[in-house]
Amino acid sequence: MNKLGFGFLRLPQTRGSIDWQLLEKMVDTFLSSGGSYFDTAYTYLDGMSEAALKKAVVERHPRASFQIADKLPGWKVKRREDCRRYFSEQLERCGVDYFDIYLLHWLNRANYAIAERFDEFGFLNRLKAEGLAGRTGFSYHGDAATLEEILQAHPDVDVVQLQINYLDWDDPAMEAHKCYDIAARFGKEIVVMEPVKGGTLANLPEEAALLLQQAAPDESTASWAIRFAQSLDRVSIVLSGMSTLEQVRDNMRDMPQLSAEDYVLLEKASGIIAADTAIPCTSCRYCVKDCPKSIAIPDYFRIYNAYRRFPSEGWKMEPVYASVAKSNGKASDCIHCLRCEQNCPQQIPITQWLKQVAETLE
Repeated sequence: MNKLGFGFLRLPQTRGSIDWQLLEKMVDTFLSSGGSYFDTAYTYLDGMSEAALKKAVVERHPRASFQIADKLPGWKVKRREDCRRYFSEQLERCGVDYFDIYLLHWLNRANYAIAERFDEFGFLNRLKAEGLAGRTGFSYHGDAATLEEILQAHPDVDVVQLQINYLDWDDPAMEAHKCYDIAARFGKEIVVMEPVKGGTLANLPEEAALLLQQAAPDESTASWAIRFAQSLDRVSIVLSGMSTLEQVRDNMRDMPQLSAEDYVLLEKASGIIAADTAIPCTSCRYCVKDCPKSIAIPDYFRIYNAYRRFPSEGWKMEPVYASVAKSNGKASDCIHCLRCEQNCPQQIPITQWLKQVAETLE
């Protein structure tokens, strides 16, 4: 069993630039191992993701050998004509004349209202009719009730992209299980994003890592997370934002279905991880884009989580925080405008945590 898709969000970088030689090796290994699905978006890597896909994939491999999923930045749309303008720009960036899958990006309650106002679902239907998109749908970060409302109003979509991982599965704040059940009930193809929760499930607390290692000494901790998502019946693709060749090789291995015993084990691991992680940030950086103070929120949360995990080594974290703060706003610069919280897919009370970060690390 392998349902892996290559997410072009967390690409290998050297000194702030994409490592092209390594990326091309990763792409070639992914394709030669049986993979074909690449996922990008207009806003990923400040627009560089689509250009990187063109250079590393489109210009080097036959078009029939791969699929591209791209996404309309619907929240940026100010008039209906913008949909076609963004789409045309994306085709040019990627160097293709059609997309296999085209999604509305990042739907939630607020962005769904924008999509309705500018007939973005109608635009998807027109693309399919014109042969410019094979399948259509949307990526979703929101509650289960809103997801059901969207699918009732727009039954023509083919694909729903959801954040699913074993840590979020039964989390009442994330409603991952409920969203999966709703998409399945409507008969939609489900694509999984964040199966490793931004790397959280690849770098586990020692107790949780030992638990999984004892059960399967030859398996990586990340592979458990990938297997969890791949074991769900309605899931067709599990995206992984890979940045090393080793990750590609590990993720492309044939993975067996999880057993009943495996599910019990992951439930125990999930409890350990949740208790050990103060702030469940995935470093998607959606919170940063509208911050009027340019606060490096994900970087500060990563440092704070390390501090909470190893408080005796707090003296090491403070200079790291100070170094990041030299070229960014400090946590204490927050003016509580709440733009970050409105953009956060994980529904983190960011401003409250920034206050705690400032008190701890400044």
